[in-house]
Amino acid sequence: MVSCDGVEPLGELVFVGLGLHDAMGISLRGLEETREADAVFIELYTSLMPGLSVLELEKLVGRGVFVVSRRDLEEEGGRMILEEAKEGKAVLLVPGDPLIATTHVDLRVRAEKQGIKTRLIHGASIVSAVVGLCGLQNYKFGRSVTIPFSEEGFASETPYQVILENKVMGLHTLCFQDIRAEESRCMTVREGLQALLGVERRKRGHVVTLDTLVVGIARAGSRDPVVKAGYVGEIMSYDFGSPPHTLVFPGRLHFMEAEALITLAGAPESIRERVE
Repeated sequence: MVSCDGVEPLGELVFVGLGLHDAMGISLRGLEETREADAVFIELYTSLMPGLSVLELEKLVGRGVFVVSRRDLEEEGGRMILEEAKEGKAVLLVPGDPLIATTHVDLRVRAEKQGIKTRLIHGASIVSAVVGLCGLQNYKFGRSVTIPFSEEGFASETPYQVILENKVMGLHTLCFQDIRAEESRCMTVREGLQALLGVERRKRGHVVTLDTLVVGIARAGSRDPVVKAGYVGEIMSYDFGSPPHTLVFPGRLHFMEAEALITLAGAPESIRERVE
């Protein structure tokens, strides 16, 4: 087989999704690909998998797994992975569904340009998991956004603006919470809402106020996910437990979406008044 630039492939790089919570989230196909690989790598900085033990994963796949850092993939361009892939079959294990993070798109492009064949083995994604957990309709989600940690006390206005733009179109907004694996920091629902309320105080656009409907989700993909819908003032003090946490700001609601939020996420009955 010839790659996109006409170069005969040297070896192979397979991106394997790990799913959302622990080693049991890997698919049977992903497990098979990993067991057959000549070298196996894993990155754990783009998302938090609270139930994952690298040691237990190694027992499951029956081989050693090398943990790569952000520096390895971003600053060094995944050089060590590409070198292994040139000689045989290398697997990169990725939390969630591979290539959701643009870092890995860059690595795949680098591989193809060097004549290395690439393939994807998909895994469960937070994008689809959130939809299933809260009952909102997938086709009504607009652009998603990450709420980053504040730098020097100043919160980014980008998430606020994205929520506003989606609301104007009646669309829901999925907000990822910032993760800094190197610092063992994971943004909580409360921290994300505090950042948005800080922007609201500056912008005064009535986009995210204490009366805004929001859904908080914790530990999607685990056996004990927490899903709670309510108004920001209430959700700020709700105990979601340990991360990872995710936020959803609903847009216009179909009556079935309102029913789902009330039944599945404990939303107040008053949201029925928002149905359009």
